[in-house]
Amino acid sequence: MSTQGSTRAIIAAMLANLGIALAKFVAFFFSGSSSMLGEGVHSLADTGNQILLLRGGAVSRKKADAEHPFGHGRERYVYAFVVSIILFSVGGVFSIYEGVDKIEHPHPLEVPWLPIAVLLIAMVLEGFSLRTAVKESNHVRGKDNWLQFIRHAKAPELPVVLLEDVAALTGLVLAFLGVGLTIITGNSVFDGIGTLAIGVLLVIVAIILGIETKSLLVGEGASPADTVRIRDAINAESSVDALIHMKTLYLGPEELLVAAKVAFGASMRLTDVATAINSLEARIREEVPIARVIYIEPDIYLPPNAENPSTDAIVIKAAD
Repeated sequence: MSTQGSTRAIIAAMLANLGIALAKFVAFFFSGSSSMLGEGVHSLADTGNQILLLRGGAVSRKKADAEHPFGHGRERYVYAFVVSIILFSVGGVFSIYEGVDKIEHPHPLEVPWLPIAVLLIAMVLEGFSLRTAVKESNHVRGKDNWLQFIRHAKAPELPVVLLEDVAALTGLVLAFLGVGLTIITGNSVFDGIGTLAIGVLLVIVAIILGIETKSLLVGEGASPADTVRIRDAINAESSVDALIHMKTLYLGPEELLVAAKVAFGASMRLTDVATAINSLEARIREEVPIARVIYIEPDIYLPPNAENPSTDAIVIKAAD
């Protein structure tokens, strides 16, 4: 459901941005508006970004091999990070440069009605793209507000598309103001100011995206709620004396690795321990289905003040 929803949102955004980019470049060619040029580059960069997101999703589905034993799930994070770099460099920096140049060397608009018409059409198309992204995000964000969803989502595509669409609509409003004030006052500096504001906006959005995707690239663990579910599943096993230590890591948006050191009774036979571990893995997957890679290390629990304790980690004892 999450992957399909992400794909629908990406395709909707890509088609909208491609059409908008062409219209903006045509408007720039006939009117000379720098806001139109900046917005055209912005939409073209967004189109390329959506192609990269689709490519990341396709590559992430490659099967695990000897060189990548845990699969390619984190490819989606890599491509999302590249998107943030492109948004910063191609969209943001270029628009800032173009805005500064237009302020320093203003020239009058030609065919002034054309940029206004294109901007209004672009707002409608971007609104459709944002509506699709919001609809698909509502299927997976649960009770999180929008800020929490963007901050904590493990699948990067929907937050990326949401931020891009919000930035695009805001940029269109800024371009509309810049072009409109230029038409009303006859002063082309306002067009340059609008382009400069668009560039600053794109740089801010790119930085936010970069920070969030960097965290996913470095490696994030399970959410607090999923961590509690996994711990409770382990402690619910009757043969478990204690959960000594546990770590989790997202191998991809829909694949979680769980590694735990679990204490069993000192008198248990090896076959009984193996049976208990299999039962633990089934319990964990039932509670958290994305926990697909699980490693359980059996041990014997020694109190923290005992001689040569088996671990210095915090001990969470099994419930009676």
